[in-house]
Amino acid sequence: MKESISPKLITEILPGSAAEEAEIEPGDKIISINGVGISDVFDYRYLISDEVLNIEIEKASGEIWEIEIEKDSCEDPGFIFETSLMDTPNTCKNKCVFCFMDQLAPGTRKTLHFKDDDYRLSFIEGNYVTLTNIDDEELERIVFFKLSPINISVHTTNPELRIKMMNNPKAGQIIKQIRKLVCEGITVNCQIVLCKGINDGAELERTIKDLASFHPMLKSISVVPVGLTKYREDCAKLEGFDKKSCIEVINQIRHLQEKFLEVHNSRIVYLADEFYLKAGVKMPAYNHYEDFPQIENGVGMAALFKNEFNNYLKRLKYIMNKNRKVSVVTGKAAKEILQVLVSKLITKEPNLDVHIYSIENNFFGPEITVAGLVTGSDIIDQLKGKILGEEILIPQIMLKHDQDIFLDDVLLSEVERALNVKVRKVSNDGKSFINALLGI
Repeated sequence: MKESISPKLITEILPGSAAEEAEIEPGDKIISINGVGISDVFDYRYLISDEVLNIEIEKASGEIWEIEIEKDSCEDPGFIFETSLMDTPNTCKNKCVFCFMDQLAPGTRKTLHFKDDDYRLSFIEGNYVTLTNIDDEELERIVFFKLSPINISVHTTNPELRIKMMNNPKAGQIIKQIRKLVCEGITVNCQIVLCKGINDGAELERTIKDLASFHPMLKSISVVPVGLTKYREDCAKLEGFDKKSCIEVINQIRHLQEKFLEVHNSRIVYLADEFYLKAGVKMPAYNHYEDFPQIENGVGMAALFKNEFNNYLKRLKYIMNKNRKVSVVTGKAAKEILQVLVSKLITKEPNLDVHIYSIENNFFGPEITVAGLVTGSDIIDQLKGKILGEEILIPQIMLKHDQDIFLDDVLLSEVERALNVKVRKVSNDGKSFINALLGI
C-alpha cells in the first residue's frame, strides 16, 4: 500500500457509532489504522474490515492520540471525510487531439477545465480513464481491490496511432494493460472517440476486433463522435461527422454487431445516439442495447427514454380538466424525437399545448447539438419575447449535478427572471417527462 500523503480530515462522526463512543470528533485527523497510512478510500475500506482497529489520531489541538476500537468486521466505525475519494484526483497528462476540455469557451468556471484521469473515479463514479497515467503498481492495486468494472478510453489499439492521438509515449501499452486486468478477473467497458480520417475506417475495425477478443470480460464498447466546439484555434484540425459519414459508420458497426451477435450472443459494440440522429435514420429498437451497458455515455438514451415514455403513457389514467400550455427546451438533436412523443400525449390529452424549442448552441458552436451542453445564455437569447406558457421544462442534464447552474455559469433563477416564467428541471426519464408536461 502507498504511504499516506497526509492525515485524513474527519468532517463528521455518525451518531451512535464506535467513533463517537471513542470520543473522536469532527476536525480530528486519522494518521493511520493498525499502523498503516491511508492514501484513499480503498485503503480505508480495506483497513476497517478488521474487528480491532488501533487508530492514530491527530487532534485539532495537535495532540496525537492512540485509540483502540472494537467492532464487527462489517460494521462502519462512523467516520465521514471531506470527499468520497479521500484523496486528490489524479490529473490527465495526455494532450489528446480531440480533447473537449481544450475547446471550452474562455471564462467558463475553473472546475470545468479540470481533467481527471483516475482509475479510482472510474470505479466510484463511472468516469472513463486512459490508463496512460498509471504505473504497474497502480494496475496491481486495481486487481488487489477488485475495482471492477473499469471504464477505459481506448480510441485505438494501434500503439503508434494511440501515442499520436494522445500525445503521450505511454499510450501504446493499452492492449497489454487490458489483458492484465481481464486475466485477473476485472471486467472492463471501453470507449472510442471517433475522429474522421484518423481512427475510423480500417483502424476502427481493427480496434473493435482487438477489444472484442477480450469478451466476455470486456462487457461493451461504445463509439462516440468527436465533439467540436468553435474554440479550436490552438487545437488539431479535425472534421466533424456529417450525414454521409455517419451512415458509413452505422453500416460498418451494424456489420460487426451482426457477427458478434452470432458468435458471442451479444452485439458488444454500440454507437452513440448522435450518429443515428445526424444520419437521419431510424434509431435502433429498445432491445438492440441489451442491458444498456453505456447509457451514461449517450448510447441508447433515446431508445430507453422512448420506451419509458410509451409504457407510462399506456398506463396513464390522469385526465386534464383544464387547458395547459408549456414549453420544452432541448438541443437540436432531440427535437424530432420529442415532437413525436409529445404528439402521442396530446392525442390522449387534447387540453395540453406544447411548444418544443431546440436551442442553437451559439456558446459552444453549431456542431454541438446535444441537450446536455445547452447553456443558460443561449436559452435566454433565443426565447426572449416568445410566448412560453405556464412554465419551461428543461432536462436535468443541462444543470450541474449538485447545483442549479448551467455550463456558462448562468443560474436557473437568472433564466426565470430574464424570461419571466418558471423553469422546471425534469429528470431524464419518460415518466418524469410526461408528469412534467401535465403539471403533475
